[in-house]
Amino acid sequence: MHLDYRNRTGRGPGRAVRALGLVVPGVARVWAQSEPYADAWHTHNLEILNRPGRRWIVLGDSLSQGIGASSYDAGWVGQVDRRLQARGHHLQILNLSATGARVRDVIDQQLPVLNSIGVRDDDVITVMVGSNDLFGGRRSQLGHDFAELIERVPIGAVVTTLPQPTRATDQANGHIERAAAQGRIVMADLRVTGPGSWRGRLAGDYFHPNDAGYASLATALEQAMLPVIG
Repeated sequence: MHLDYRNRTGRGPGRAVRALGLVVPGVARVWAQSEPYADAWHTHNLEILNRPGRRWIVLGDSLSQGIGASSYDAGWVGQVDRRLQARGHHLQILNLSATGARVRDVIDQQLPVLNSIGVRDDDVITVMVGSNDLFGGRRSQLGHDFAELIERVPIGAVVTTLPQPTRATDQANGHIERAAAQGRIVMADLRVTGPGSWRGRLAGDYFHPNDAGYASLATALEQAMLPVIG
Protein backbone atom coordinates (compact mmCIF):
# COMPACT_ATOMS: atom_id res chain seq x y z
CA MET A 1 0.00 0.00 0.00
CA HIS A 2 1.30 3.48 -0.92
CA LEU A 3 0.74 6.74 0.98
CA ASP A 4 1.19 10.05 -0.83
CA TYR A 5 -0.32 12.15 1.96
CA ARG A 6 2.39 14.15 3.74
CA ASN A 7 0.62 15.57 6.84
CA ARG A 8 0.10 19.05 5.41
CA THR A 9 -2.98 21.13 4.64
CA GLY A 10 -1.32 22.98 1.75
CA ARG A 11 -1.61 26.31 3.60
CA GLY A 12 1.12 28.26 5.35
CA PRO A 13 0.77 30.13 8.63
CA GLY A 14 -2.20 32.48 8.83
CA ARG A 15 -2.10 36.26 9.14
CA ALA A 16 -2.39 36.18 12.93
CA VAL A 17 0.52 33.76 13.28
CA ARG A 18 2.70 35.84 10.98
CA ALA A 19 1.88 39.03 12.88
CA LEU A 20 2.47 37.51 16.30
CA GLY A 21 5.71 35.99 15.08
CA LEU A 22 7.10 39.50 14.62
CA VAL A 23 6.63 40.42 18.28
CA VAL A 24 6.60 37.12 20.19
CA PRO A 25 9.79 35.12 19.45
CA GLY A 26 8.22 31.90 20.69
CA VAL A 27 5.59 31.95 17.95
CA ALA A 28 8.13 31.65 15.12
CA ARG A 29 10.14 29.10 17.10
CA VAL A 30 7.13 26.85 17.70
CA TRP A 31 5.79 27.28 14.15
CA ALA A 32 9.21 26.21 12.85
CA GLN A 33 8.45 22.75 14.23
CA SER A 34 5.60 22.22 11.77
CA GLU A 35 7.68 21.06 8.79
CA PRO A 36 10.06 18.69 10.63
CA TYR A 37 7.23 17.24 12.73
CA ALA A 38 5.12 16.65 9.61
CA ASP A 39 8.09 14.94 7.96
CA ALA A 40 8.69 12.82 11.04
CA TRP A 41 5.09 11.60 11.17
CA HIS A 42 5.05 10.97 7.42
CA THR A 43 8.19 8.86 7.71
CA HIS A 44 6.68 7.03 10.67
CA ASN A 45 3.46 6.38 8.72
CA LEU A 46 5.38 4.91 5.80
CA GLU A 47 7.32 2.64 8.13
CA ILE A 48 4.25 1.10 9.74
CA LEU A 49 1.69 1.35 6.91
CA ASN A 50 1.96 -2.30 5.93
CA ARG A 51 3.02 -3.60 9.31
CA PRO A 52 0.67 -6.17 10.89
CA GLY A 53 -1.12 -5.41 14.13
CA ARG A 54 -3.98 -3.37 15.46
CA ARG A 55 -3.96 0.24 14.28
CA TRP A 56 -4.57 3.59 15.95
CA ILE A 57 -5.45 6.21 13.33
CA VAL A 58 -5.11 9.84 14.41
CA LEU A 59 -7.08 12.65 12.74
CA GLY A 60 -6.68 16.29 13.69
CA ASP A 61 -4.53 19.40 13.80
CA SER A 62 -1.27 20.61 15.34
CA LEU A 63 -2.18 19.22 18.77
CA SER A 64 -2.00 15.72 17.33
CA GLN A 65 1.23 16.62 15.54
CA GLY A 66 2.76 17.48 18.91
CA ILE A 67 3.59 21.08 18.00
CA GLY A 68 5.02 22.80 21.07
CA ALA A 69 6.45 19.60 22.54
CA SER A 70 10.16 18.87 22.75
CA SER A 71 9.89 16.28 19.95
CA TYR A 72 7.20 15.11 17.54
CA ASP A 73 6.47 12.04 19.67
CA ALA A 74 6.40 13.95 22.98
CA GLY A 75 2.91 15.28 22.25
CA TRP A 76 -0.22 13.61 23.56
CA VAL A 77 -0.16 10.94 20.84
CA GLY A 78 3.33 9.76 21.70
CA GLN A 79 2.68 9.96 25.43
CA VAL A 80 -0.55 7.95 25.19
CA ASP A 81 1.23 5.39 23.04
CA ARG A 82 3.92 4.85 25.67
CA ARG A 83 1.30 4.54 28.41
CA LEU A 84 -0.68 2.02 26.36
CA GLN A 85 2.44 -0.02 25.68
CA ALA A 86 3.11 -0.13 29.42
CA ARG A 87 -0.39 -1.63 29.79
CA GLY A 88 0.36 -4.23 27.12
CA HIS A 89 -1.49 -2.52 24.24
CA HIS A 90 0.80 -2.25 21.22
CA LEU A 91 -0.96 -0.22 18.52
CA GLN A 92 0.42 0.77 15.14
CA ILE A 93 -0.04 4.55 14.88
CA LEU A 94 -1.05 6.10 11.57
CA ASN A 95 -1.06 9.83 12.28
CA LEU A 96 -2.93 11.73 9.55
CA SER A 97 -3.12 15.03 11.43
CA ALA A 98 -1.72 18.27 10.02
CA THR A 99 -0.67 21.56 11.57
CA GLY A 100 -3.23 24.27 10.86
CA ALA A 101 -5.97 21.78 10.02
CA ARG A 102 -9.57 22.87 10.38
CA VAL A 103 -12.63 20.67 10.61
CA ARG A 104 -13.06 21.05 6.85
CA ASP A 105 -9.52 19.74 6.29
CA VAL A 106 -10.27 16.60 8.27
CA ILE A 107 -13.37 16.07 6.14
CA ASP A 108 -11.82 16.91 2.76
CA GLN A 109 -8.22 15.69 3.20
CA GLN A 110 -7.78 13.29 6.10
CA LEU A 111 -10.96 11.20 5.88
CA PRO A 112 -10.35 10.43 2.18
CA VAL A 113 -6.85 9.19 3.10
CA LEU A 114 -8.38 7.06 5.84
CA ASN A 115 -10.90 5.65 3.37
CA SER A 116 -8.16 4.89 0.86
CA ILE A 117 -6.25 2.99 3.53
CA GLY A 118 -9.41 1.17 4.52
CA VAL A 119 -11.01 1.03 7.96
CA ARG A 120 -10.72 -2.23 9.88
CA ASP A 121 -13.18 -3.37 12.51
CA ASP A 122 -10.60 -3.19 15.28
CA ASP A 123 -9.09 0.19 14.32
CA VAL A 124 -8.93 2.76 17.10
CA ILE A 125 -9.65 6.20 15.64
CA THR A 126 -9.24 9.53 17.44
CA VAL A 127 -10.31 12.98 16.27
CA MET A 128 -9.11 16.23 17.87
CA VAL A 129 -9.85 19.32 15.80
CA GLY A 130 -11.71 22.62 15.81
CA SER A 131 -9.50 25.17 17.56
CA ASN A 132 -8.26 26.63 14.28
CA ASP A 133 -11.86 27.22 13.18
CA LEU A 134 -12.26 29.80 15.94
CA PHE A 135 -9.99 32.25 14.08
CA GLY A 136 -10.09 34.09 10.78
CA GLY A 137 -13.85 34.53 10.48
CA ARG A 138 -14.62 30.80 10.20
CA ARG A 139 -16.32 30.46 13.59
CA SER A 140 -19.84 30.64 12.17
CA GLN A 141 -19.20 27.48 10.13
CA LEU A 142 -17.89 25.40 13.02
CA GLY A 143 -21.21 23.87 14.06
CA HIS A 144 -22.20 23.02 10.49
CA ASP A 145 -18.84 21.48 9.67
CA PHE A 146 -18.80 19.48 12.91
CA ALA A 147 -22.22 18.06 12.11
CA GLU A 148 -20.85 16.74 8.82
CA LEU A 149 -17.66 15.48 10.45
CA ILE A 150 -19.58 13.49 13.07
CA GLU A 151 -21.70 11.90 10.35
CA ARG A 152 -18.63 10.85 8.35
CA VAL A 153 -16.19 9.55 10.96
CA PRO A 154 -16.25 5.76 11.45
CA ILE A 155 -18.58 4.45 14.12
CA GLY A 156 -16.84 4.16 17.46
CA ALA A 157 -14.30 6.94 16.82
CA VAL A 158 -13.12 8.84 19.89
CA VAL A 159 -13.90 12.53 19.34
CA THR A 160 -12.77 15.32 21.69
CA THR A 161 -14.95 18.24 22.67
CA LEU A 162 -13.80 21.83 22.39
CA PRO A 163 -13.25 23.33 25.86
CA GLN A 164 -13.41 26.98 24.75
CA PRO A 165 -16.63 28.61 26.05
CA THR A 166 -18.17 30.13 22.92
CA ARG A 167 -21.48 29.82 21.12
CA ALA A 168 -19.73 28.14 18.17
CA THR A 169 -18.08 25.52 20.36
CA ASP A 170 -21.37 24.91 22.16
CA GLN A 171 -22.92 24.06 18.80
CA ALA A 172 -20.04 21.78 17.84
CA ASN A 173 -20.04 20.07 21.22
CA GLY A 174 -23.79 19.55 20.95
CA HIS A 175 -23.25 17.41 17.85
CA ILE A 176 -20.63 15.37 19.71
CA GLU A 177 -22.88 14.92 22.75
CA ARG A 178 -25.84 13.73 20.68
CA ALA A 179 -23.72 11.30 18.65
CA ALA A 180 -22.17 9.93 21.84
CA ALA A 181 -25.61 9.49 23.42
CA GLN A 182 -26.68 7.54 20.33
CA GLY A 183 -23.61 5.31 20.61
CA ARG A 184 -22.23 6.45 17.28
CA ILE A 185 -18.98 7.90 18.66
CA VAL A 186 -17.12 7.99 21.97
CA MET A 187 -16.81 11.45 23.52
CA ALA A 188 -13.59 12.55 25.19
CA ASP A 189 -14.92 15.58 27.06
CA LEU A 190 -12.00 17.97 27.50
CA ARG A 191 -14.34 20.40 29.26
CA VAL A 192 -14.33 17.92 32.15
CA THR A 193 -11.17 15.83 31.82
CA GLY A 194 -8.86 18.40 30.23
CA PRO A 195 -6.36 20.50 32.20
CA GLY A 196 -7.94 22.66 34.89
CA SER A 197 -5.16 25.19 34.37
CA TRP A 198 -2.58 25.74 31.64
CA ARG A 199 -0.16 27.50 33.98
CA GLY A 200 3.30 26.09 33.28
CA ARG A 201 1.91 23.86 30.54
CA LEU A 202 2.25 26.08 27.46
CA ALA A 203 4.98 26.30 24.84
CA GLY A 204 6.74 29.52 23.87
CA ASP A 205 3.88 30.67 21.64
CA TYR A 206 1.46 30.61 24.62
CA PHE A 207 -0.98 28.64 22.50
CA HIS A 208 0.30 25.10 22.06
CA PRO A 209 1.02 22.83 25.04
CA ASN A 210 4.52 21.94 26.15
CA ASP A 211 5.39 18.39 27.25
CA ALA A 212 3.61 18.89 30.59
CA GLY A 213 0.51 20.25 28.88
CA TYR A 214 0.44 17.31 26.51
CA ALA A 215 0.75 14.97 29.48
CA SER A 216 -2.54 16.37 30.79
CA LEU A 217 -4.19 15.87 27.41
CA ALA A 218 -2.75 12.35 27.28
CA THR A 219 -4.44 11.52 30.58
CA ALA A 220 -7.80 12.67 29.24
CA LEU A 221 -7.45 10.77 25.96
CA GLU A 222 -6.13 7.63 27.61
CA GLN A 223 -9.24 7.50 29.80
CA ALA A 224 -11.49 7.76 26.76
CA MET A 225 -9.52 5.30 24.62
CA LEU A 226 -9.09 2.42 27.09
CA PRO A 227 -12.73 1.24 26.94
CA VAL A 228 -12.52 1.29 23.13
CA ILE A 229 -9.31 -0.71 23.10
CA GLY A 230 -10.79 -3.25 25.50
